[in-house]
Amino acid sequence: MRIPALLVATLANFLTPFTGSSVNIALPAIGAEFSADAIVLGWIPTAFMLAAAMCAVPFGRIADIFGMKKTFGYGIILFTVASLLSALAPSAFSLIVFRFLQGIAGGIIFVTSLAIITSVYPQPERGRAIGITIATVYIALSLGPVLGGIMTQFLGWRSLFFAMIPIGITIMVITWWKLDNEWAAGRGEKFDSKGSLLYSSCLVTLMYGFSRLPGLEGIVLVGFGVVGFAGFVLFEARADSPLLDIRLFSNRTFAFSNLAALINYSANFTVGFLLSLYLQYIKGLDPRSAGLILVAQPVVMAVFAPVAGRLSDRFPAQKLASLGMALSTIGLFILTRITAQTDIAVVSGGLVVLGMGFGFFSSPNTSAIMGSVEKRFYGVASAMVSTMRLLGQMLSMGLSLIMFALLIGNVPITPVQYPALLDSIRTVFMICTTLCFLGIFVSLARGNQPEQTQGSR
Repeated sequence: MRIPALLVATLANFLTPFTGSSVNIALPAIGAEFSADAIVLGWIPTAFMLAAAMCAVPFGRIADIFGMKKTFGYGIILFTVASLLSALAPSAFSLIVFRFLQGIAGGIIFVTSLAIITSVYPQPERGRAIGITIATVYIALSLGPVLGGIMTQFLGWRSLFFAMIPIGITIMVITWWKLDNEWAAGRGEKFDSKGSLLYSSCLVTLMYGFSRLPGLEGIVLVGFGVVGFAGFVLFEARADSPLLDIRLFSNRTFAFSNLAALINYSANFTVGFLLSLYLQYIKGLDPRSAGLILVAQPVVMAVFAPVAGRLSDRFPAQKLASLGMALSTIGLFILTRITAQTDIAVVSGGLVVLGMGFGFFSSPNTSAIMGSVEKRFYGVASAMVSTMRLLGQMLSMGLSLIMFALLIGNVPITPVQYPALLDSIRTVFMICTTLCFLGIFVSLARGNQPEQTQGSR
């Protein structure tokens, strides 16, 4: 049972990041075919992120009530069908709609696959299993730009979606054939549909607001999102069968591990975006050469994530994750020193240290979150991991866009703007370094609580 569970979780965790990173490379080709402008193209990845974020927690709770295997299986079916529809999309608008469906499926897959691994593997072996699945994410992120570029160039962008179909079918077959058990620790409990609608609405408002910053529309939407989440917390505190049991956050390990994850993603996600601009504009490299340099970070992540996961089975996650946050701080600090004359080896060195840091942080931190709650909350805990990741990514990109608006303005990037671009990049790296440094203390503050501490009903 454990090997098939790990196999389907590993394959499933390859699907969504590979699709996302490869499609980003294909956006110019998609835009050329559909004559789409930058805003429309931007919605192709954004639709996926929004859908995944708004569905993660609700479907995590659905999986707790109705069964992990069943929910996971339906998620794989939806992802496979959405991939086929995306491959056949006749317009940019239809592709955005199909990517939204893929995002719903991606949210379901991520939360249920992690929860299945947590259910199948006992604590002494769980960290290693989680480390393997997380390493798969980094491998997918590494292969996405490289294979995606090759496939787009020689087979067309539609091949990226067609390639996901046989993988989806393989996962479906293994799931229904080899996974005999059904995991539904919350069976019989009610699903909080009102809380789910409120949560999804607030999260979409908040994330869309981040994408519109620093404009007035973005500020207003973020404000509404924050106020809405405050109302969601009050609503859930009074609900008989809440979507998200707020008392989980009285669990110190659960609360601070999620906050540490939010900080880590907020500080690190924008690195690839900023360095892509730096390498191509400031250093004058072509996209292929820039991609080969940027691949250093996810490759190192993929190497160290299983190591850190295995170590987290024997050593406190608090110390390992905090070490990872410290390494990330050092890597970001190296990147604050870049200039137009900086050697590529320095940039690569910063990326390697960042990769080590994230590799050491992610697996132990995820293991700590999943191990700090009762079995009936595995789906919700897994969903929080996904939500912190997506929210952190939006915050990270929002920070970069704000700096660009303040220091460059709404103008095309030409050689005249290169000094302002470099200032913007360094400023963002400085803020991220500070944020990651504070994250070290947040990670340490979680303490070293035993498994499945109380903080739930």
